[in-house]
Amino acid sequence: MTTSSDTFATMTPGTPLHGLYLVTPDWDDTEKLVAISELALQGGASLLQYRHKTAGAQLRLTQATALLALCRRYQRPFIINDHVDLCLTLNADGIHVGGTDASVAQVRALVGPDKIVGASCYGDLQLAHTAQQQGASYVAFGGFYPSRIKKYPVTTSPDIVTQAAAAIALPNVVIGGMTLENSTPLIAAGANMVAAISSIYFAADPRAAAQEFSSLFKIP
Repeated sequence: MTTSSDTFATMTPGTPLHGLYLVTPDWDDTEKLVAISELALQGGASLLQYRHKTAGAQLRLTQATALLALCRRYQRPFIINDHVDLCLTLNADGIHVGGTDASVAQVRALVGPDKIVGASCYGDLQLAHTAQQQGASYVAFGGFYPSRIKKYPVTTSPDIVTQAAAAIALPNVVIGGMTLENSTPLIAAGANMVAAISSIYFAADPRAAAQEFSSLFKIP
């Protein structure tokens, strides 16, 4: 099995935490999920997070295994939302921690120093400071706009992106109802990645949609 360190030796130079951050919808159809994800990777998505809040353990394992193999082919990091055990079982590239999950420090201790650990910080800059202190690889802010997929209070101010860019020495991700139009000012304010679900997976042409999002980012 490829080790985490070997994986990053291959991926990191060409796939920094920068660009389109793809997040999966709650689809039980694994074949469709993989097919659309591949189109998005072909369009330039920089990273893929597997998130399926209603899946059972067996479906999560099946889908995550298939998506990991896909990301290996395209040499893109594969992140699992919430399930540290699944991340470790598959030797995925990282884990994303929500506000009600284990702390970043606890997760970092479990996965070791080489994996990506992302943290949801909503609209709270102090959460981002804490995540940084505890060993996060990136911080995520939002929601900024109403989402077709996730239900949450739309209370995050765009100002937090500028504040984080100045105060947090980590890449930051913006999430929540992201479209080409409303993500553009957030990128200009300092967002390193835009997380998208419906704008890609429900697009008429997912590859083209991913290309359009990716084109918003300058090459670092």
